[in-house]
Formats: sequence, C-alpha cells, structure tokens
Amino acid sequence: MEVPSILQGESLKRLLQGAAVGAVATIVVGFSWGGWSLGSTAGKMAKEQSEQAVIAALAPICADKFRAQPDATAKTVAISKVYPWKRAEEFPKELVTLPGETDPSSALADACYALLLAPKSAALN
Repeated sequence: MEVPSILQGESLKRLLQGAAVGAVATIVVGFSWGGWSLGSTAGKMAKEQSEQAVIAALAPICADKFRAQPDATAKTVAISKVYPWKRAEEFPKELVTLPGETDPSSALADACYALLLAPKSAALN
C-alpha cells in the first residue's frame, strides 16, 4: 500500500507543524475569548458566589438582630464613625461571623451596615 504524499517527507513536517500551531491557537483563543477556565478557577468562582449568597441571606438577619439590641441607634451611630475596614470589629462577633468561620466577615458587616442605614421599609423590599 502506498502512503499518500501528504504524509511523506516535507509534507509530513508541514502537516505536523500546522497541527501544532492550530492546537496552540485553539487553546489561546479558548482561554482568552472562549470562556474556558481551569478547574481551580471554576472552584474559586463557585466559592465566591456561594459566599456572596450566604452574605445576602444573613445580612437581613444581622440587621434585625442588631436593631433588637438595647440602644441600637447609638450603636449604629458609633459604627458609622468607625473606618470601614474596622467595621466588622465593632459589630457583635456572633452577628457577623459566617457559619464555619471563627473570624468576623467584613463583607457581612458591610452588608449588615448598609441595611442598618437603609430605612426599614426599603430594607424589606
């Protein structure tokens, strides 16, 4: 059986070079514009989205429990005078700590604080 001329000598070399360049181009285009991602990147994105969903669910509970404290208005004013990056330290730790964590979450503290500043009727919408 005779081998086709494209698979012989110089033609074979050009064919393999073209296949390699095509594979590299496909990978570059796929990861750059095609939306491909590695498993680790997808896992990181899923973790971030789940944390955001937990924060969105817990923030109204945090705000309600904070408002139920004695002297909540004065405590809200005190928290508003604190720098944003220290705000989580000013909330009661049990209100702004995510399940399974030991340290307060600054993202949950910020979301809770935003709800505390919003009028009560706007927070319910």
